[in-house]
Amino acid sequence: MRHRHSDYMQWAKTQSRARFNLATSGVGPFPLREMPFDFSSLEINGDNTYGYAPLKNAIARKHAVDPDCIFTTEGTSMANYVALATLLEPGDEVLIEQPVYGLLLDAAAYIGAGIKRFARTEESGWALDPAQVRRALSPNTKLIVVTNLHNPSSVLTADSVLYEIADLAASVGAMLLVDEVYLDAVYENTPRTSFHLAGNIVVTSSLTKVYGVSGLRCGWILAQPDLVRAMWQLNNLFAATAAHPAEIIGAAAFEHLPILLNRARKVVDADRAALHLFLDSQPKVTAVRAEFGTTSFLRLNEGGADEFLTRLRAEYETSAVPGRFFEMPDRIRIGMGVNHEMFVEGLRRFAQALGSGS
Repeated sequence: MRHRHSDYMQWAKTQSRARFNLATSGVGPFPLREMPFDFSSLEINGDNTYGYAPLKNAIARKHAVDPDCIFTTEGTSMANYVALATLLEPGDEVLIEQPVYGLLLDAAAYIGAGIKRFARTEESGWALDPAQVRRALSPNTKLIVVTNLHNPSSVLTADSVLYEIADLAASVGAMLLVDEVYLDAVYENTPRTSFHLAGNIVVTSSLTKVYGVSGLRCGWILAQPDLVRAMWQLNNLFAATAAHPAEIIGAAAFEHLPILLNRARKVVDADRAALHLFLDSQPKVTAVRAEFGTTSFLRLNEGGADEFLTRLRAEYETSAVPGRFFEMPDRIRIGMGVNHEMFVEGLRRFAQALGSGS
């Protein structure tokens, strides 16, 4: 029987929330009332049979691609599933980085792919290493999957490295899938999408993590037009059309992305500074200190993370994501960018729990 569930999403929906929530993955919500938007333009129905043209055009302008290269969908997780399901058949070999966001593994397992792994190591700063990919690659490989920024560590991969991995994939006739949902959290000199690096790259992304409009579920895939057409045909199995009011607001959001981004950036920058002070003062935890992103991957130097996090939530009203969802049970992912005062107090309680541990 195929893998038919996500342990992480079950945990996230039922156990992640606490008074001091460090288990977030994206920035806090942007108030709709602060977005320059003419609400009289909202309609329940519209022409969105194979995507809403104004939204596709907005995404195309952002990434400097043809609108025929755009597939729109509900968030990055659905984008990843549709991309995987279009590119893979049951039994096809897919190489996936480790550690990785759990839903990418879950989706590949549900499709019935043959999953192989290649390591990103803490010793290398969680860097994406083409040599690791080369060792895992085989003539049977159909797809390589990476995240950039890396989820959970927020480490940025250079274009030169992604190009090299795309070239490795091409050498065996494979594709490279890059999840870029966190890439715009590189606030200075933001790299352009890796879609432009090579013809065998497919990119997934959304407005859900970095811009504070997660409720719009505005996600997309960048792919060559023939693949996009195949994705729309696959999508016919799931839905007739998307929620049109969300598409209208999503298209409008693209006209004001700097406003959304800068509002969130202030909180993320303040949280990152507080996190660095916390790490400086806490010998019981260590982390690769990424310059960007909204998440950080901490290593608990003594004991298992699950026991610690259970006590942290029960006794200190503070939550964070267990590393077991990234196949690393001694680690913890925390999120930045929601509320600075809450974040600072959550870190203070985290430190208290570390100090009171046996």
